[in-house]
Amino acid sequence: MKEHLNSIIIALAIVITALVFANAVKNRNQSYNSISVTGLGSKDFVSDLIVWNGSFIKKSMNLKEAYSELGKDRDRIKSYLISKEVKAENIVFSAIAINKEFDNEFDNFGNRIKSIFTGYQLVQNIQIESNEVDKIENISRQASELINSGVEFYSNDPQYHYTKLAELKIEMIAEATKDANLRAKKIADNAGGDLGRLKNASMGVFQIIAQNSSEEYSWGGSFNTTSKRKTATITVKLDYESD
Repeated sequence: MKEHLNSIIIALAIVITALVFANAVKNRNQSYNSISVTGLGSKDFVSDLIVWNGSFIKKSMNLKEAYSELGKDRDRIKSYLISKEVKAENIVFSAIAINKEFDNEFDNFGNRIKSIFTGYQLVQNIQIESNEVDKIENISRQASELINSGVEFYSNDPQYHYTKLAELKIEMIAEATKDANLRAKKIADNAGGDLGRLKNASMGVFQIIAQNSSEEYSWGGSFNTTSKRKTATITVKLDYESD
């Protein structure tokens, strides 16, 4: 009886081993009979939104006087921009920042021995956001005219954006998918096989760089805002079964 039971156990072990081995071979063959391709979608576009920031400063020993002088500069800046046909609703002034400034005196050992109050410094920022990209870009380059009029004005470089990125991404994903599919079909044809069903699809990161530039792509995705003319790219990876 014991010998009969041992024979049954051995037979079952052989069957189980055979099934496991057959499944492993099947999975291995499935992994070999596959095609993985990466397609690229690329679009050149021109920014349709510009954001330009600047700031202006006044300093005085008297806080009330500093406020008054800063207000005059604010009126000059607004009048200047409106004279350049910038819409009033596109001009936004921030809250005023107040800083107390001091000159410090130190001894020979570097220890501060005295602080002398030198006045109040008031700073206000201005932001212009507009779809008139070329116009605002040109005005930003003429900021020295404000300085020549007596305004202590500091201009930042404009930032360029695109308001139709969602639609652009959809177009690029479609282009990248089509490109990957064509590559897969070409590989299957050249190998004398047939392209099977799609097993998996994954999308790479969205990249935006300046056109004709040497900017590098980032693993987390690039998003250029310093150039008006840009190039956007995206990749799509497709995994197919192959017969």
